[in-house]
Formats: sequence, C-alpha cells, structure tokens
Amino acid sequence: MIVRERVILLVEDNPDDQVLTQRALARNNILNPVVLAKDGVEALDYLFGTGAYAGRDPSALPAVVLLDLKLPKVDGLEVLQRIRSDERTRPTPVVILTSSKEEQDLVNGYKLGCNSYVHKPVDFTQFSEAVRTLGLYWLILNEPPPMGR
Repeated sequence: MIVRERVILLVEDNPDDQVLTQRALARNNILNPVVLAKDGVEALDYLFGTGAYAGRDPSALPAVVLLDLKLPKVDGLEVLQRIRSDERTRPTPVVILTSSKEEQDLVNGYKLGCNSYVHKPVDFTQFSEAVRTLGLYWLILNEPPPMGR
C-alpha cells in the first residue's frame, strides 16, 4: 500500500494572505506540505497534472484545497466547478477561505459543492485559530474516501 503525504493545496493570489496562512499552519504545528497556486489556472494545472505540472500524478490529490474566490485568470468559483465536475477530483474537500462577505458568493460556493465556507478574519490571532481548526479537522479528524473509489 502506498502512503501519500496529506498535501494542502492553497489557492491564494494575495502574497500577504499566502504568508499569513503558511505562518498560521506552522505556528499550529500543521507541518503538512503546502502547494501554493497563485491563480485559478495554476490550481487546475496542479490538480489535473497539466501545464506547469504536466507529468505530476493527478491521482495524488491534496487532502484539502483552501480556495480563495477572487483569483486572477480563473476565479475560485470556476475552479470549484471544475473540481466538482470531474470524477477524479470530485471527492476532494474544498474549503473556501475568502475575505468576500458577499452573500451570493456564499450561496454559489455551496451550490457548486464546497465543503465549507470560511471568512478570513482580519486579526492574525483569529486567522491563526481559524486555520488551526481547519487543519485539525480536514487533516486529522476527517476520514477521506478510500483511494480509487
């Protein structure tokens, strides 16, 4: 049996939020590898093993995708729609982690199949706690489906 690392795919274009998220993970001893995608195209390339990630095994899916909504090239809702429309990536947990407080984004996120929708707190301590809670739940407590099912 092949044991794979439980990778976090962080899809975030804001450099400050990238650093804050990675710092919050490290501060809370969540040491899983983090793959950073700076836009929607890069996220999809990683997930499907295309573009800059051609040759990457697309069956090695992340344990969780932390997805911002306001992304360049392909926005977060379209990334989510593509994840859910493909049988290979459909079971992958997707947590929308965004500063958007637009009710329509919340509604559309759940309509498209996100597993959770979290507003990024402005305060670092609150942000760190939110990231810690997400990490503990999705990486430790959540039981993923068996590979290949």
